[in-house]
Amino acid sequence: MASSAPELTHISSVDGRYHELTTELRAVVSEHALIGYRLKVEALWLRYQLTHPQLSVHLPQPSTLQEGTAIMACLDELATEKISPTVSAHIKSLEQTTRHDVKAVEHYLAHRLQELGAPDDYIALIHFGCTSEDINNLAYGLMLHDTRQVLLRDMRTLILELQNFAERYAASPMLSRTHGQAASSTTMGKELAVYAHRLHRQYQQLKHQVILGKWSGAVGNYNAHHVAWPAVDWPAIAHDFVTSIPPLQHNPVVTQIEPHDAFVEYCDILKRFDAIAIDLCRDVWGYISVGYFTQQVTAAETGSSTMPHKVNPIHFENAEGNFGLARSLATHFADKLLISRWQRDLSDSTVMRSFGTMVAYHHIAMAGVLSGLTKLSLNQAAMDRDLDQAWEILGEPLQTVMRAQGIKDSYDQLKALTRGKSISPASYMAMVRDLPGLSDEARANLKQLTPHNYLGLAQKLALHPLGSTSTSPDS
Repeated sequence: MASSAPELTHISSVDGRYHELTTELRAVVSEHALIGYRLKVEALWLRYQLTHPQLSVHLPQPSTLQEGTAIMACLDELATEKISPTVSAHIKSLEQTTRHDVKAVEHYLAHRLQELGAPDDYIALIHFGCTSEDINNLAYGLMLHDTRQVLLRDMRTLILELQNFAERYAASPMLSRTHGQAASSTTMGKELAVYAHRLHRQYQQLKHQVILGKWSGAVGNYNAHHVAWPAVDWPAIAHDFVTSIPPLQHNPVVTQIEPHDAFVEYCDILKRFDAIAIDLCRDVWGYISVGYFTQQVTAAETGSSTMPHKVNPIHFENAEGNFGLARSLATHFADKLLISRWQRDLSDSTVMRSFGTMVAYHHIAMAGVLSGLTKLSLNQAAMDRDLDQAWEILGEPLQTVMRAQGIKDSYDQLKALTRGKSISPASYMAMVRDLPGLSDEARANLKQLTPHNYLGLAQKLALHPLGSTSTSPDS
């Protein structure tokens, strides 16, 4: 089906409507990227064997120094450089014959080395002792690592933006609402600092989340390895090889597969981050709804197809939906990937292929919330109007000061005077004047209180949401 806009024919919105937002992810979570990671692992394993003293001792030397240099240069290139779309397309075409994705990579590497005149002994060591999951689990580990760099960058940008909001509006008074009802005053900066702090915790956890890899053959016991070369310490070799691929850590006791526990932990961090981000989107949506934030108007943009006055909070609504989609996939990963029948079944393979889709929905949502935040302006007048109508919230400091001065039944006294009632500045002053048992100093201090300045330590809390002195998510 011909089209000047091919994305219109894509089934998924990830590659269709949102294709421009997901361009950079194609280098790390596409099938092209996965093929590249597999080829890198195969090249690294062959290079490791050719240079390890215990494994290379019986191998013949290349017939010429130039030939040996060319072979190692080829392996170094495949181990360090991103492959081109032409190479991944060639490997994909080989899969039409092999009917096996990892075997196609093995054949491609063999063809490359044969063209360089590599000895048959070298070719025979490609994929030596490996099951396809030895290649795949490390390939996915590399994918997780490279994807993490994109995720952390986006998270850092959002956290810093929230930190900027927190500091900018640290002293901007606002009425709190607990259970949707008027509650003690806060500041807009402090409320956004809460999200900067929460998201920062998940950022740090993702940054330090381990990525595990296995390298132990068909059922995790080094069966074939031990038969081929029984004198070799294969668990030590596996540990050394896996940990030679930063940032992978070795999982020594497995079945055919690396059991995906760390993979799920990684996704669970994203799931928590996305849930907190949904909370942020809904709160900001609410603040827009009550007028605490106004949104920048784009002249050509349509807010509603029928109501021309509207400026809808679409960035936060779309972000909420896409964060939800990302969380749904992450939840399925957690439910599925921790379970495998006996030593191996293939149901994990098809699920893991959707890792990129989960990351894409997260990435799209992050772009939405960041775009939405850039369009916000604080409407202090609207917040002031609500504060002016909420003098009843000063019942809390009144009864607390009474308690501090040993006055009996202070809570019940204030409850009778304020609960469900509209309190004016004058009636508040009358309460302060008439309540028995207060010291002159306490009355004087309470008379200075208003809903606008009853802020506690909100401003201080807003100024350092990532810690007492920290200004960077990486601190």
